[in-house]
Amino acid sequence: MVTIIDVARAAGVAPSTVSYVLNGKRSISAETRRQVEQCIRQLGYRPPGRRTAAPRHRTGVLGLVAPLWADTDPSALTRFVGATMVAARARDHDLLLFTGNAGVAGLRRATSTAVADALIVMDVQASDPRIPALLALDRPVVLVGEPDRSTGLPSVGVDFAASADRAAGHLANLGHRSVGLVGAPLSAAARGTGLPRRFTRAFDASAVKHGLRTRWRPCGVSAEAVRSCLDALLGEDPGATALVVENEIVLPLVVEQLRRRGRRVPVDVSVVAVCHEEEAERPPVRFTSVALPTLELGQLAVKAALRQLDGETEPETRLLAPRLTVRESTGPGPVTS
Repeated sequence: MVTIIDVARAAGVAPSTVSYVLNGKRSISAETRRQVEQCIRQLGYRPPGRRTAAPRHRTGVLGLVAPLWADTDPSALTRFVGATMVAARARDHDLLLFTGNAGVAGLRRATSTAVADALIVMDVQASDPRIPALLALDRPVVLVGEPDRSTGLPSVGVDFAASADRAAGHLANLGHRSVGLVGAPLSAAARGTGLPRRFTRAFDASAVKHGLRTRWRPCGVSAEAVRSCLDALLGEDPGATALVVENEIVLPLVVEQLRRRGRRVPVDVSVVAVCHEEEAERPPVRFTSVALPTLELGQLAVKAALRQLDGETEPETRLLAPRLTVRESTGPGPVTS
């Protein structure tokens, strides 16, 4: 079993410094904190005595940590909050929402109260600086999204490998050979948030498998950002006949920008959206979509939290594979002689 002394030795600090990083009782330099947190993740250290079931009086409240960033899609966040709230209420629990995005400091403020029996934490990053603080909590935690390394904390998320493969396979079967990937805003990608990183990497791998050429560009949410994104994608490969859009908020703008270029959907360009079902059905086009399973994720996160409260062991990772629904935004690729 990995001990605090093992972490301290690997990080080149005193065991007390590791303790301070975990409990936040003293100020630690950013570089030292980074080194200690990296060693905690690499070694898989879990503080002794961390409870997965709380013997104290239960409040019947679950906490949902949902950082509200400038690039957060409010409608997507609202869907997940609503799904989690309904799932919690069905099990006689209330939901307490924390939207601060101040990292570890904000997390400590959110958890300084004993109100929440367990925490569900959204917007999990590839190398999430909140993990050591979450490991040190005296209550169950469920992550929504996957860090790159094992943490020992249960997580629920989307099977992006399956999602990407379904989208790439659908376009390949229609005869498309060159696909542009309209990505999430650069700020989200730089932050290491799960969706833009994992889907893009998975789609690149699936594209090779299905014989597709791909180009990827991040895309902001303004009309100008969408125009620049499509200029780059179509400029690099004028022969692209399909787009995959993983930023659902820009779907109407993508269609409008294609129209201005004289490209019709799906006659000239097929479009697959990674989005919620409601967005896929909105005008101006009913989009072929890989549907994000928001309702199921909310239910699964609540179930995982309550199972821990009841003293049951929870699998570390549970992934849901979204379904592909074919609608009017995809059609046959170009006929080749």
